[in-house]
Parts: sequence; C-alpha cells; structure tokens
Amino acid sequence: MNYWLFKSEPFKWSWEMQKAKGEAGEEWDGIRNYQARNNMRTMKIGDQGFFYHSNEGLNVVGIIEVSALSAPDTTTDDERWDCVHIKAVADVPNPVSLKDVKANPKLAEMPLVTSMRLSVQPVSEADWKEVCRMGGLDPVTYKPV
Repeated sequence: MNYWLFKSEPFKWSWEMQKAKGEAGEEWDGIRNYQARNNMRTMKIGDQGFFYHSNEGLNVVGIIEVSALSAPDTTTDDERWDCVHIKAVADVPNPVSLKDVKANPKLAEMPLVTSMRLSVQPVSEADWKEVCRMGGLDPVTYKPV
C-alpha cells in the first residue's frame, strides 16, 4: 500500500463534505498539475491518504482511501486530465497543523514541507506513522490512541 496527501480548500471541498459522500466517495477532480495528476495515475485501490485543509485551517483532518483508479476527469473535456475517487475512512482526533509538521524534525523531508504547493503528494510510511501519532491515531487501525 502507498500513502498520499490530498489538499483541499475547505470552502470548495471540506472534510465534512467528503464524509457526507459515504462509501460512494467522490472524484478528486479539478487537478491541473502534471505532477499531481501523475501521482494519481500511480495510485491503487486501497491506498490511504491524509485529507488536508489548505489555505484555511492548514491541517490534516482526516484519512481517506482510494476507491477507484485514475480515469478521465469529468469536469473537463481535455483528455490530459484524470483523477481518482476517494472515500472518507476516519477523522483525525487531533488535527495536525502545518506548523506542527514543520516543527517536527522527523518530518523535515515530507513533501508537505518541501513541496508545499503540490495538491496531491506522496507520503512515506515513516511520515504516515508520525503524522498519525501526532493526530492521535493508530497508523494501522485508525482508532484513537
């Protein structure tokens, strides 16, 4: 399994909106960056990700799962763009702020720190476990600890 981070501006698409989609999940549309698109093209069903509120909040607020492989983005006729579907899995009990991520030396190489503008980014297993720990979650079961 691979791990990812998905950024969304909460006034456009919030964690609460994502959770409301339930098991059906939602298309992660509107991405117009080649690197972010290429990241989605490598995703597998069952890959896990952090749901990150950007611009407002600046924190990891939830855990998602990739529920459908990359396919054409329905919000455009431009065939260069495609996206995955994701579904909500768990809340992060203690949202992890960007400030706290940057202050943690264990996360110094995390793309959230080094490639802050990228909207869909990979997360290493070590970074996954550390952010889950910071958020009060078991990194395997997603149960609060």
